[in-house]
Amino acid sequence: MRPSRRRMSQLLVAMLALSAMGAGPAPLVRRPAGAPPPGVWAEALRISGDRLRADVVFLADDLFEGRGTGTRGYDLAARYMAARMALVGLAPAGTDGYLLPVPFRRGRLIEAQSSLALVNSKGIAQPLRMPEDALMSPDLTATDRSIEAPLVFVGYGVAAPELGHDDFAGLDVRGKVLVQFRGAPPRFPHNERAFYSNGLVKDAIAAERGAVGIVQVLKPDDQARAPWEKSVRQSRLPGFRWVDGKGEPANVQPALVVSASLSPAGIERLFAFAPRTFAQVVADAESSRAGGFEFGTRLRARRVSEHAAVSSPNVVGLLRGSDKRLANECIVVSAHLDHLGISEPVAGDSINNGAYDNGSGCAMLLELARAMRALPTAPRRSVLFLAVTGEEKGLQGSDHFARHAAPLGLDVVGNVNLDMVLTLTPMKQVVLFGAQHSSIGPVFERAARQAGLTPVPDPMPSEVVFVRSDQFSFIKQGVPAVFPVSGGDGTAEGRAQIARWRMEDYHAPSDDMDQPFHWDSAARFTRMALLGTWQLADAPSRPTWNKGDFFGTRFGQQR
Repeated sequence: MRPSRRRMSQLLVAMLALSAMGAGPAPLVRRPAGAPPPGVWAEALRISGDRLRADVVFLADDLFEGRGTGTRGYDLAARYMAARMALVGLAPAGTDGYLLPVPFRRGRLIEAQSSLALVNSKGIAQPLRMPEDALMSPDLTATDRSIEAPLVFVGYGVAAPELGHDDFAGLDVRGKVLVQFRGAPPRFPHNERAFYSNGLVKDAIAAERGAVGIVQVLKPDDQARAPWEKSVRQSRLPGFRWVDGKGEPANVQPALVVSASLSPAGIERLFAFAPRTFAQVVADAESSRAGGFEFGTRLRARRVSEHAAVSSPNVVGLLRGSDKRLANECIVVSAHLDHLGISEPVAGDSINNGAYDNGSGCAMLLELARAMRALPTAPRRSVLFLAVTGEEKGLQGSDHFARHAAPLGLDVVGNVNLDMVLTLTPMKQVVLFGAQHSSIGPVFERAARQAGLTPVPDPMPSEVVFVRSDQFSFIKQGVPAVFPVSGGDGTAEGRAQIARWRMEDYHAPSDDMDQPFHWDSAARFTRMALLGTWQLADAPSRPTWNKGDFFGTRFGQQR
């Protein structure tokens, strides 16, 4: 049921009032050696779990209908973020007050008119049923395209000459459809594995080699982490790409006529035609061995999509730096405001509230902004607070922001990204994705310890988290970034609880306020973010890439 205007108004007024409430006097906690000045430390101790809870409760309410990109619910959430930025005293930095509209092309697959089939050497076609055997994503470049082309297996679909790996060795893939695994070879160093696992990177590699489509297949361990039923539900949601001044979509490869993925049943159908078994190619992939082959069969596909032009805003507020020489440089604190919107129901619930993903990060961004605005003196550099749209659609809002001139003529020199901070259990550890790449690392490691959190290594390197949130948009523009996430309580039970959440609640309607939240832990995490961000913004020098770093070498020259 859609909430009444009266209820919506009452909830907005109540939540704004609660969010503005003081948290009372700071507790008497000794300032550790090396901590920021007393005024900053005192404000860090005033970080309030109650205020964080108030914002998450509001943003995760059903009235926002899951905050889907380009929807009424998202627009309401953006207005709320703008009101909260005004309330804490940030200056508007958008083109419409705090709002910075992003133009999009929205695409929906017309499943009833689309089709896939395997065609053997005798021309006999075996249809692949959707969604039982396969899924297709909408085409963002055309509304109706068809193809029939040979299928060729290419491992992970990665060519990394600097690592001595080429999944295309000995293969001519021009005019063919690639069958490939998700991710990148496990033997790759962590940074390189993350980069080559990125879908846009792999699309570009395929297009450069003349491929006309990609069919993704999942190894059994990936299937266990990504249930097919969840993939089916998400496939029914629209796709988005931001568009340029000519109305052309960004981040697409028009040469790729078909983009599909196969279920376990579909994989079995496909590999019935293959010269090697699925088990054999999985074993090779897990051993990082390249070894492609022709299937001897073709894929016949028709992809019919409908397009619409929509707009969805980023929300931007500015804390101007106190140093006239450095105030034009800024640290961007980002958090994505969008979530999945309304999908097919699960247990009768169709609204993907996105409490953790990413009501948590947005609430922390607002509390961090309030705390920094309350400091006796602003840091020397400016701090830009950015709530982005379209993260769930492939980092679209942050990519649009990072690839255009920053507002007010600012020079973006660093990024701190806040996304899906899980506090299912009391938090004792933190994972600082990106810390090892730049001078930001030691700053945030120190801030974590000052806040009572222990930095730990990435517990899930196969998930390549570092390229899956908005900091990667800044990385690709040569801007050093850090993406801190909760490392949980450090116990086996806590890790198991996080694993269950990722399987059952991640990108599901159950990511709502009925879950456990440890608000003291959320406050501690935000305290770390304040201490780290302040030090970056007040330092004499801007963040720099570490010498020889993979991302710095690849992208740093763009600055």
